[in-house]
Amino acid sequence: MKKKILLFLFLISNSLLAQPRWPTITQQTKPWTRWWWMGSAVNQKDLTNLLEQYRKAGLGGVEVTPIYGVKGEERNFINFLSPKWMTMLDHMLKEANRLGMGVDLAQASGWPFGGPWVSPADACKYVAYKTYSLKSGEKLTEPVTYIQQPLVRTVGEKIDIKKLVDPIARNPNLQRHAFDQVRFEKPLPLQTLMAYSDKGQTVDLTAKVDSKGALNWTAPEGRWTLYAVFQGWHGKMVERAGPGGEGDVIDHFSKTATQNYLRKFDDAFKGHDLKTLRAFFNDSYEVDDAQGESNWTPALFEEFKKRHGYDLRNHLAALFGKDSEDKNGRVLTDYRSTISELLLENYTKTWSAWAKTKGKIIRNQAHGSPANILDLYAITDIPEIEGTEILRIKFASSAANVTGKKLTSSESATWDNEHFLSKLSDIKKDMDRFLLGGVNHTFYHGTNYSPQAAAWPGWLFYAAVHFNPNNTFWNDFGKLNQYVARCQSFLQAGKPNNDVLVYLPIYDSFTRPGKVLLQHYDGIDHGFKGLPVEEHAETLWKKGYGFDFISDKQLLNVTATNGKLQTGGVAYQTVLVPEARYMPGGTFQQLIKLAQNGATVVFINNLPEDVPGFGNLATRRDAFKKLVAQLKFTESKGVRRATVGKGAFLVARNADALLAAAGVKRERMVDSGLQLVRRSHATGKYYFIANWGEKAVDGWFPLSTAAKSVALYNPMTEKLGMANFRTSAEGGGEVYLQLAPGESCILETSNTVVSGPAYAYWKPAGAAQPIKGTWTINFLSGGPQLPSKKETDNLGSWTDLDGDYVKSFSGTASYTLSFPKPEGNGAGWMLSLGKVAESARIRLNGKEIGTLIGPTYQLFIPKDQLKATNELTVFVSNSMANRIAEMDRERINWKKFYNINMSARLRENRGADGNFTAEKWKPRESGLIGPVTLTPVVSGK
Repeated sequence: MKKKILLFLFLISNSLLAQPRWPTITQQTKPWTRWWWMGSAVNQKDLTNLLEQYRKAGLGGVEVTPIYGVKGEERNFINFLSPKWMTMLDHMLKEANRLGMGVDLAQASGWPFGGPWVSPADACKYVAYKTYSLKSGEKLTEPVTYIQQPLVRTVGEKIDIKKLVDPIARNPNLQRHAFDQVRFEKPLPLQTLMAYSDKGQTVDLTAKVDSKGALNWTAPEGRWTLYAVFQGWHGKMVERAGPGGEGDVIDHFSKTATQNYLRKFDDAFKGHDLKTLRAFFNDSYEVDDAQGESNWTPALFEEFKKRHGYDLRNHLAALFGKDSEDKNGRVLTDYRSTISELLLENYTKTWSAWAKTKGKIIRNQAHGSPANILDLYAITDIPEIEGTEILRIKFASSAANVTGKKLTSSESATWDNEHFLSKLSDIKKDMDRFLLGGVNHTFYHGTNYSPQAAAWPGWLFYAAVHFNPNNTFWNDFGKLNQYVARCQSFLQAGKPNNDVLVYLPIYDSFTRPGKVLLQHYDGIDHGFKGLPVEEHAETLWKKGYGFDFISDKQLLNVTATNGKLQTGGVAYQTVLVPEARYMPGGTFQQLIKLAQNGATVVFINNLPEDVPGFGNLATRRDAFKKLVAQLKFTESKGVRRATVGKGAFLVARNADALLAAAGVKRERMVDSGLQLVRRSHATGKYYFIANWGEKAVDGWFPLSTAAKSVALYNPMTEKLGMANFRTSAEGGGEVYLQLAPGESCILETSNTVVSGPAYAYWKPAGAAQPIKGTWTINFLSGGPQLPSKKETDNLGSWTDLDGDYVKSFSGTASYTLSFPKPEGNGAGWMLSLGKVAESARIRLNGKEIGTLIGPTYQLFIPKDQLKATNELTVFVSNSMANRIAEMDRERINWKKFYNINMSARLRENRGADGNFTAEKWKPRESGLIGPVTLTPVVSGK
C-alpha cells in the first residue's frame, strides 16, 4: 500500500511539474544591444543613468563599441584604451554587474581590427604584378619595379595626399578627416621574379635583381615571359574609428600581426579587474570594403608550399588567370584555400586562444571573410550574423549547431527601414527572421550613449534604427524585449533538432574565377550564387526540411551510430551533397566511412566528378576514381542506390525523392505559409512558429515529430496552456493553431501525457461592435511642443486635427473614452484597435491590460473586466519622423557627427550634400486611427 501511495504521489508531482510554464528569464535570454560610445565622450553619471534605463526596458546586456565622435564634444573625447578610458570601462563594468547586466567589448574602435599601433609590417597587404617578354639573347632594359599609386578615400571630404605623412596615424585631426583608405606613392618590395619559357622551363630570377630593380640576366634560347610579384600596402583604415582608434587594419593572415595587435590590450588591461566582462567581439571582416582587396601576406609563398606540396612561384600565370582554364581554376583554388586557412589559424584561432588566457570567450562576425566562414564560426564561441536572409543567417547557426555551441547571435535591425521610420512591428519581423534562422541571442544595432544634457534626438549612429531612450517607441520597447526574451528562453534551453547536414561545396566556389583573386563569403549570395547549392538550400527551407550547412573540416568530425550522424551532441539523419562538382578525396572517403557505419548519404543528381586543386593531382584523382568505382548502383523509382557497409549512397534528381528515400520527414505546415524552427528538449521538441503571411491562420496543422501532448505559448501576450492535439488519419500528430498576421507562438511537445489548463482558443459569437463616443486626446510627452487637448468623435491621424504642433509632434498621447458594456454572452470580448501609428498601451477602468506593437492590434478582455460603464484609455506613441522632418525644414542642426553624418538608406531621402534629410516628408499618420471595436467571443476548439 505504501508503495502505491508513493507511486501515486510521484505521478502527481511529475504531472504538476510538467504543466506548461514559462522558462526563467535570465540576463542571457534577454536581448542585448550594441552600445556605441561616440568619441568615448562618456562620464560616470550618464553611464549609470543609461544602464539603469536599459535594464528597465528589458535589455540583458551591452556590447561596448567605441566609435567616431560628436562635433562640439572634442574636449570630452577619451582615447581608446587610454588610462582614462579604462577607468570608464571599470565603472561601467561595476555598474552593469550591480544591475545584473552582461557586457561584451568590441576589440577595436570601429571595425575591423586595427589602430594607430599597427605598424606597416603588420598592416594588411595586397599583391601586384607585372609581366615582361624576352627572346633568346635579350636582356631586360627596364627596371623591375612597381610604384604604388597614391590613393586617399575619406568620408565626405577631398584631401591632397601631399599634405599627409606616412603612416596615417601620425596625422592630426583624424576624426575630422575620417580616413577610409590611404595609399602613399612609394616603390613596392619585390616578392619574386620568375621566368617561364615557351618550352616549359622555369627560372627563379629574384636573386638577380639589384636594389634598383636592374635584372642581371640574359634570356636563353626560346621565348620567355617574366612575372614580377610585388607586395603592396592595402591602406585600409579602421572604419568609423573613434579617438585613439584611427589607423591601419591588421594583416589577418599573419599570426605575428594578430599577436602584436593584441599586445596593446595586454598592456591596457594591466591592473584592471575584467572578471565581469563576458566576451571580446569582432564586428565583421570588411577589410575589402575598399578599393582593391587585401590578398597577400609576406609568408604566402612559404605557407602555400607547405599546404599544397608545390611552389606557387612556378605557376604564377595560372594564379593570375593566364594559363588553361582548368589549371587556372585549380591553382586559384589552392591559393584561396591557403588564404582561408591562414585567416582561420593566424587570426581566428590566435585571437580565440588569446581571449582564453583572459578567461573570456569571443563573439565573431566571420561573414565577409575570404574563407570558408563555417570553419571560422566553428572556432568562435558565439557565432554572429547580420542581414535577414534566412540562408545567410543559417551559416552562423549551422556552425554553432554542428559544433555544439549553445548560442548564435545576430546584429539585428541594422537597416530595417529609413531613419526614424522603423516601427516595433517591423523590428519584430526582423527578430522573427533571426529566430527562424536559428539565432537565439540577439543584439540590437544599436543604442547610442547619449548624455542627459544632449538636445533631442541626442547622439545617433548612422544605421537606421535607433534603440535609445530618445526614440518615441521607447515607451513600448519593453514589450518587444519581453517577447524576444520569452522566445529566446525556449530556444536557448533546447538543442538543435535538424535532420539534414547540407555539404557546403566550397571548392566549387573556390575554382570559379572572378574580377579579383579572392571571393568573400557572407552566405549564399556572395560566394555560392548560381551554384546548385543555392537552389537546393532554398528548396529545403521552403519545403520545411530542417537542415544545417557543414564544411569539409566539420564533416571529418562526424560519426555514425545506429544509422544516425552524430556531431556537436546532436543527431542528424543524413548528409545531402547538392550537386558538388569538386570534393576532396578525404571528404569522400569520410562519407564512405559514415555509410559503412550505417549512415545514409544522399547526392542530388550526381556524385562529385573530381578532386579540387592542382598539387599532386594525378595521385589524388586516381585515388578518388578508385573510391567511386567501388560503388555499385541499382535504380528503383527514380532513386539510384549503392549499398555501402551498413548504410547506403543514394542519388536522385531532386531533394524530395532523396530525403523521402532516406526517411527524412518535412514540416508540412509550411505549405500553409507558416515558418518554423525546431529544437529538442529532454522529453520532446520546441517549435517556434511565425505567421508572416497576409492572412490569419485558424485550423489544424501537422507536426513531423511524434508527441502525446503539446503545450502552446504566445510569447507576446504571455498566454499559455495545453494545445488541442490529435492524431491525424496518417498516424501523425496535429495541433490546432490560431495566429493573426505577424503573430507567432511556441509549441512544447512531450513524449508523455501532460495535463494542465487548456489553451484558450476564441471564435466570434457575434458581430464586431464599434466603440462610439467622444475621445479625449491628451498629448503627454514628446515634442517639439505638446499640442493642446483635443476631442473628436471620429478617429484618424492626429496630424489631421486642428491646432498648432500636431503635424510636427512626435511622442505619446492618451485617447480616453467612456462606453457602456456591449451586448453579448460570450466568455469575453476581443478588443481591436484597428489601425495604430504605431504602438499602443491599453488601460481599462484604471488597470493596465496590455501593450500592442503590431502588426495586428487586438487583445482579449475577459467578461468580468467590463462594468456597466467603462473607461478605456489607449496610450499611443508615434515615430520620430514628424519631429525630425520639422527640424530639417527649420534647419535645426541635429546632424553633428564626425565620419558619416548621416547616410540615407533611400535615394529619395538624400539632400544636396548627399546625406540624409527628412525635409520633404509629409506628416506621417500618427495616433489611434481605428476603428476600435469589441467582438464577443466564445471558447473555440
